[in-house]
Amino acid sequence: MSSSAIEPESPDLVCQLDNVQGVVDALNSVRWKRGQDAVLELSEHGIVLIVEETACLQAKVYLQRELFVRYEYSAEGRPRFGVSLGLFVDCLNTFSVQGHSSAIEIRYPGPDMQLLLKSVETSDSCTYAEIRTRIPDTISWDYNFEPAGSTPLSFTVKSAALKEAIDDLEWPGSSIHLILQPTPPSVTFRGEGHGDLQIDFMCYANTDLLVAFHCDRQVSHRYKYKFLRATTSRLPSSVIRDNRGSKLTIGRGGMLKVQHLVSVAKPAIPHPHVDSAGYQQPSRIAYIEFFVKPEVDEDDGNDT
Repeated sequence: MSSSAIEPESPDLVCQLDNVQGVVDALNSVRWKRGQDAVLELSEHGIVLIVEETACLQAKVYLQRELFVRYEYSAEGRPRFGVSLGLFVDCLNTFSVQGHSSAIEIRYPGPDMQLLLKSVETSDSCTYAEIRTRIPDTISWDYNFEPAGSTPLSFTVKSAALKEAIDDLEWPGSSIHLILQPTPPSVTFRGEGHGDLQIDFMCYANTDLLVAFHCDRQVSHRYKYKFLRATTSRLPSSVIRDNRGSKLTIGRGGMLKVQHLVSVAKPAIPHPHVDSAGYQQPSRIAYIEFFVKPEVDEDDGNDT
């Protein structure tokens, strides 16, 4: 009998995190409702968590391998499996102690294809969790985001200002027009419901809020408010506190991409990825991306 027949199979992934709370913050940013299912995709580059709703809204959390203090990957291809997003986050929360950056080990798969979590660096006790996984549903759309033209249609705005603007635009069942125009360079959010409300970011007048702006022609697209709000409704307080910016890009067909950065660095503890001036290297950042499909009818959804 060969040795491979008697030895247990090695897991596809064994990794360790030194700041559970940072990852919890990143995953919470895509929890826009109860009962969400998520797909986890593993690769040699890290872990990607994907959630979506009705083929109109999709979010991805990128946890690059540099975020982990240990990352051992041995699978062929890119394994995918489904989990309950709420259960996954709640389990991670049990390892996070207020004011203390707990370290955990994540292993997949277990003997029955579970996702296994356990605490490390504790001599007196050990917390252990098993999360049942499932064969994932097919991702209904894995959009290849393409630019709308030779010049990117994008702008970067302070995350706090973006969240406040979208919150202020709330109308039940409404849609939001997003308008970019080069002259004068500006971004307009216009809500339509029981009344009209318009919020403008002028490139020159709001340089402290509108950090960057790229647009060579006027474009206007309309998005369902509930989907647009999902992109900012669960932003962690660390993003607001750190005064970070969020980047919005309009792609081909009006697809809107919203990108946030969430810190996963250990708080108030020196780390080799953070220099003396407090600059945080990209390897200590989780990348969050939302993709929102536009509403399209005969009067909307066109570049002008």
